[in-house]
Amino acid sequence: MPDGAVIVTGASRGIGAATAAALTARGVDVVGLSRAGTVPAGRAMVCDMAEEEAIKDAIAEIATQGPIAALVNNAGVYESQPSASVAGADFEALMRVNVTGVMVASREVYPHMRSRGGGGIVNMGSFFDKLGVVAHAAYCASKGGVVNMTRALAAELGKENINVNSIAPGNVATPLNAHVRGPDNEEYVELMKIFTPTGIAFLDPEDMTGTAVFLASDDAKLIHGETIIVDGGWSVW
Repeated sequence: MPDGAVIVTGASRGIGAATAAALTARGVDVVGLSRAGTVPAGRAMVCDMAEEEAIKDAIAEIATQGPIAALVNNAGVYESQPSASVAGADFEALMRVNVTGVMVASREVYPHMRSRGGGGIVNMGSFFDKLGVVAHAAYCASKGGVVNMTRALAAELGKENINVNSIAPGNVATPLNAHVRGPDNEEYVELMKIFTPTGIAFLDPEDMTGTAVFLASDDAKLIHGETIIVDGGWSVW
């Protein structure tokens, strides 16, 4: 496992919390960033991933405590809204977390990983980057940006022994999408089951952690610019 701290953004709940817990269980020094400043596992630090200065300050502080081995850019905003109803301010707020936050965090860990001799960056994309999904234009745009940013960063940072990859989750049951899994949406949940050969409507956050832990480890050091889809098989159809 990584010799140094692993930063997990958006670590207070969902995939971020599950990833932080999985890494901690393997003896990794995890620093979880969240707006609330509370994480179920690892060291916790307050950081709003929509604020550039907050990201810079958090990573600078972590670097004073020891080497940074990996960054898991997990924090994200999910919106489901017809494109005709998307306000400019809402679009910018989503992009500020989903895209700009990933870029800033990656930029800020870069010099620390370089001085360490390398490291790994894992970005949380989405299988929506490959689909045109009704009422998700903003979200699809943001995750498409993350996946292409992953490739560009991998091309640029590979010479520094820093590998950059992403995970593309399918439907995962998190607090962000609880509203579509509620008691009045049984028909929708049943519909989701037929979209995958596994018959799973929504995966658990823990189903993402094996891939995240692997990509953050030295075992993945020669994997660069890849996106691993973890969607229960949806994309094979």
